[in-house]
Amino acid sequence: MSGKQGIVYLVGAGPGDPGLITLKGRECIERADVVVYDYLAAPELLRYATDEAELIYVGKKGGDHTLSQDGINALLSEKAGQGLVVTRLKGGDPFIFGRGGEEVEVLAEAGIDFEVVPGVTSAVAAPAYAGIPLTHRKFTSTVAFVTGHEDPQKESSNIHWQSLASGIGTLVFFMGVKNLEHITTQLMKHGMAKNKPAALVGWGTTPRQRTLTGTLATINADAVKAGMKPPALIVIGDVVALREQMQWFERRPLLGKQIVVTRARKQASGFLKMLSDAGAECLECPTIAVAPPPSWEALDNAISRISEYEWLIFTSVNGVSFFFERLFKAGLDSRALQHVHVAGIGPATAQRLMDFGIRCDIIPENYRAESVVKAFEGILVAGKKILLPRAKEARSVLPEELTRMGALVDEVTAYITKIADHNAETMRTRLENGEIDCLTFTSSSTVRNFKQLLPPDKFDTLVHKTTVACIGPVTAETAESLGFDVDIVAREFTVPGLYAAMVDYFSPES
Repeated sequence: MSGKQGIVYLVGAGPGDPGLITLKGRECIERADVVVYDYLAAPELLRYATDEAELIYVGKKGGDHTLSQDGINALLSEKAGQGLVVTRLKGGDPFIFGRGGEEVEVLAEAGIDFEVVPGVTSAVAAPAYAGIPLTHRKFTSTVAFVTGHEDPQKESSNIHWQSLASGIGTLVFFMGVKNLEHITTQLMKHGMAKNKPAALVGWGTTPRQRTLTGTLATINADAVKAGMKPPALIVIGDVVALREQMQWFERRPLLGKQIVVTRARKQASGFLKMLSDAGAECLECPTIAVAPPPSWEALDNAISRISEYEWLIFTSVNGVSFFFERLFKAGLDSRALQHVHVAGIGPATAQRLMDFGIRCDIIPENYRAESVVKAFEGILVAGKKILLPRAKEARSVLPEELTRMGALVDEVTAYITKIADHNAETMRTRLENGEIDCLTFTSSSTVRNFKQLLPPDKFDTLVHKTTVACIGPVTAETAESLGFDVDIVAREFTVPGLYAAMVDYFSPES
C-alpha cells in the first residue's frame, strides 16, 4: 500500500462537443494517474491526460457494458486505494442519470476521498444545439428531466405520467428512443394534446447531430421511418416550435463530413479547428513527422557565417523554427540578421518570422517557389550570396532558378520529414466502410506518404469514391500522378484557402 493518499474525481465530460468540458474537469484529467472513461465521453478529451496516465475504457453503451457497474465501482476503489489520482470521466453530468451517485456511495463507504465536478448535461446542451430553448417566457417556465429507460413491462411505474402530461411545460427524456412509442402513448393517455410539438436530437453537440421534429402523435412513426437510433434525447413541449427560427448548429457548412487531415500534427491544429468549427468530424492521420536532420553541421556552419549572406529565404514555418533554434544555440539572436534581406513563402511563414521580430522584404504573389523566383526578377541577385535553410526533401526549383540568375545559393538542411502512420489503421478501416468524405493534402509529401499507408492492391477501391482536396496545383499534380482523382484545389495556396475551397465545394448551392 502506497503512503500517498488516493482520490477519485468524478468528472462530467459534457455531452459530446469536447469544447464543453469545464476548466476544472480538464484540470482533473491533466493531473490524473488513471482515467476511467465511458462510451459517450469525447475521445478528444483524453489528449489532456499525461503520457504516463493509464487510460481505462469501461464501455456502457446501450446495455453493452465492457465492465459492469459493480466492476467499475471496484476498479475506482482499487486504483484510489493504491494512492493514485483517479479521474472518472462520465458523459454529460455524473449526477443526472449517470449513476454517479452509486459510485460516490461506494467510495464514501470505503473511506476514499472524492470530488464531484459537474458537467454540461446533454439535456440542456443537445436541445440548445438543435435550436430548442427548454424554457421561454412566452411558452413555459417549467422543465423536467425524465428517464426514458424504464421498462414498459413493469407492473408499476416510478414515473407520474399524469403530472408530466399536465403539469410540466417541457419534457426531456433520456435514453428513450427504444421506448418512444410507450412514452408518447402514456402522455396522450394522460391528457397531453396529440399535436404537442416533439423532437428527437441524436448525437447532440457532435458532428453527427441530427434533429427530427413532429408531434406527440407522429414522432414515433417519423423516427422509425428516419431510422433514428440511440443515443438521442426526446424533447416534448411548445418550445420545440422555436427550432425553425433558432436552429444554428446543423446549418454549419461541413456538418457531419468525415475529413482526414494528413498534415503534420504540430501544424495541423489551426486546420483542425477550422474544420471542426464548420461541423466536420476530423480524423487526424498525419503522414509527415518533422524531425531534426542527422547532423546540424551544415546549418550551424552557415549561421556562423551569417554576415556573409545578403539574402535569407524561408519556404516553411518549420524552416524558420529550426533556423532560429540553432541561431539561439549559437548565442546569437535576431540582431545577427540586421544586414540580411529576408523572403518567405506564405503568410504562415511570414507570421512565424514576425514572432522573432523579422519582417519579410519580399512577399510573393502566391505561395509557390516559382512565385518567389518571379519576385526576384526585378532584384539584382547576380553574385549575391543567398542562404536557403529548408527540408532535405524540398523541390529543386527555387535553388536552381536562383543559381541560373547568377546567385550563389547555399541550400542547407534545417529539418527532415519522414513518414508517420498515426491513426492509419483507423483511417483504412473507415475508407473500407465508405465513411470518409474527404482526404486533405497540404503538400506533395503528404500525398506520397499517404499512398504508402494504403495496400497497393486496394488503392483504387479505397480512394475512388472519396473527395480529394489539395492546397495548390503542385500538390494536386503530385496527387494526380499517383493515381488520385483531385476534386478540390485551393485558389489561394494556404490552409485558409483550402478550407474555403472545401466549404464552397460541399455547399448545397455549389
